[in-house]
Amino acid sequence: MTKTTYRIGQIVPSSNTTMETEIPAMLRAREAIRPERFTFHSSRMRMMHVTKEELAAMDAQSLRCAAELTDARVDVMGYACLVAIMATGLGYHCQSETRLAAVARQEGADIPIVTSAGALVQVIKAMGYGKVAVMTPYMRPLTDLVVQYIENEGIGVTHSVALEIPDNLAVGARDPLTLLQDIDRLETSGADAVVLSACVQMPSLAAIPIVEQRLGLPVLSAATCTTRRMLETLGLEPVAPNAGAALAGATV
Repeated sequence: MTKTTYRIGQIVPSSNTTMETEIPAMLRAREAIRPERFTFHSSRMRMMHVTKEELAAMDAQSLRCAAELTDARVDVMGYACLVAIMATGLGYHCQSETRLAAVARQEGADIPIVTSAGALVQVIKAMGYGKVAVMTPYMRPLTDLVVQYIENEGIGVTHSVALEIPDNLAVGARDPLTLLQDIDRLETSGADAVVLSACVQMPSLAAIPIVEQRLGLPVLSAATCTTRRMLETLGLEPVAPNAGAALAGATV
């Protein structure tokens, strides 16, 4: 029998309220145009403020979360905190994915792992974008680490904006359409694409198609790239309506 229902697992910061909103929204929209169905399951790592110290302490909890999600036998497991990975060290998404997969195997299941950090750079490269302009909610030092991480993966960053919001709950409470004003601060000349939210907590889904039309450029986010990589990992067509370039497909 062909599998039609998939369990989506996410490892999320305890203060993250967006990935459990935007990823289900994209996959529910996909259900209107494709036959597959999805359920959603999370495990949480404690973190309230986006500082390098809290991020490191939070990341240490990811192995426990992986074990818990393995108990549910999810079909794919996503690590939903981009900056925790990118602030740890260049290329760390590869190490994180290996560690989490090893935990799943120890618990008796072979579960593919997607990190939002890895997904962002992988999708940018797969789509052939050599240069991107990037929006983040982080303080400037963390934004600089994100820029360095992306550039270390062979992708140029033409310009970045740091909104400098340290409180993770405040980031998640933003109206995504606020980005329609914020985007005026981002210099996009010379960029092949725009990363409207290089943060899985900053809501952006509702703004993505509007910004694409306004700028005439492909627009991505950490959440849309994570969703694309999850679908690809499951062997499913990476499409969803109104989610921007990452999930546009040949024809949605």
